Amino acid sequence: MLRFGVRANQPSKWNASEGDIRSASPNFREMLKNDPSAKDGVRAPLPGDIMKNPTLAKTFRTLAAEGKKGFYQGRIAEEIVKVIRDLGGYMTLEDLAYHAEVGTQEVDAISLEFTGQDIASKQTPGTDGGPNKGVRVWEHPPNGQGIVALMALGIMEELERTGKIPKFSEEQHNSAEYLHAVIESLRIAFADAAWWVTDPDVEKVPSQGLLAREYLAERAKLFSSTHTSDILDHGSPAHNHCDTVYFNVTDREGNGISFINSNYAGFGTSIIPAGCGFTLQNRGANFSLEPGHPNALAPRKRPYHTIIPALITNVADDSLHSVYGVMGGFMQPQGHVQVLLNMLAFGYHPQAALDSPRFCLAAPTEEHKDRTVFVEEGISDAAVEGLRSLGHKVEVLTGWDRSMFGRGQVIRLHYDEGKPVYSAGSDQRGDGLAFPL
Repeated sequence: MLRFGVRANQPSKWNASEGDIRSASPNFREMLKNDPSAKDGVRAPLPGDIMKNPTLAKTFRTLAAEGKKGFYQGRIAEEIVKVIRDLGGYMTLEDLAYHAEVGTQEVDAISLEFTGQDIASKQTPGTDGGPNKGVRVWEHPPNGQGIVALMALGIMEELERTGKIPKFSEEQHNSAEYLHAVIESLRIAFADAAWWVTDPDVEKVPSQGLLAREYLAERAKLFSSTHTSDILDHGSPAHNHCDTVYFNVTDREGNGISFINSNYAGFGTSIIPAGCGFTLQNRGANFSLEPGHPNALAPRKRPYHTIIPALITNVADDSLHSVYGVMGGFMQPQGHVQVLLNMLAFGYHPQAALDSPRFCLAAPTEEHKDRTVFVEEGISDAAVEGLRSLGHKVEVLTGWDRSMFGRGQVIRLHYDEGKPVYSAGSDQRGDGLAFPL
């Protein structure tokens, strides 16, 4: 006899968030499963359980009947405002109405041409079969953090140009020398982004200046091949709590879509508006309370945002190279750089580029104020000890702790005998998949 729905030994993230859900608002029962034997008669659902959420179903019916208006006005809007104000917040119905009216803002992507690590010689020819000229990496502009990935790549190219780092061989992949170069380039980029990544409608954000070769060359001077830098990190270049969804799509014409969305810290705020069946997000969490800081908290101002879809095009003919993203809060630009270099500099196919062990810079919390670098099991002992000898504090994460390193998806397009060939990968650290339609 087969029995389905057996509970796994590993607690679900829902189970791990049960305490937050219970304490965030008086409506916690809506997001927990009825169980007479549990505290207050409810608990988090476990693998194999049937979970019913009738109040969320009611919300969906409202949206189906009334569309966007049904969320930002009427019963749902009133309950959102009520629960926030009951907990000491300041949101009003006018705030929700304003947000609905303004809607989604269209922005122009920012990009960087990357030719480092001799990648042009390693690329397959594009649509016209002509010579390769490197790639252009496209990222979401501020208030998104995509500029971190672009700056790090630009700094690495400057380090190579000035002879501070070599063209890394296949044998040097994830070596101490290679990891040190990528880690330090990201540290420099994060230090800038922590100050400059904010709402460009409210503050002046010099995106093009930050990506200018002259500026990146100056920032690259902070790098030392023999020890860690003394850069002052203003922000938090790691965050291991997220509830982000990423997907990408390509078609036979060579078009690609890169999409990401998130409510941020697992269940967001864990605050549940009464009768609505969902938690409120805390996507706007990365503001500063420092007076005069460009990212200082202010009304109707968007703070530093972590979610960043990305894609890559071929400089030679503007054709699509790859559509990709890596989920995981502040891990995202770090994942973008590592996965991209895995593909372009080391020739990994999409699945191998995602499977390869990664590192993650730690947030400068009290616990890790000396800027810990977390590395994933699979990175060699020699590389770990090499990083420590350069001044990095290194912690190796194994098992379920590897969720810190994010979860990515890649669709790659190349041409063979003049015909398009698509390949894809889905991160083993998550529950995604890649499939043709």
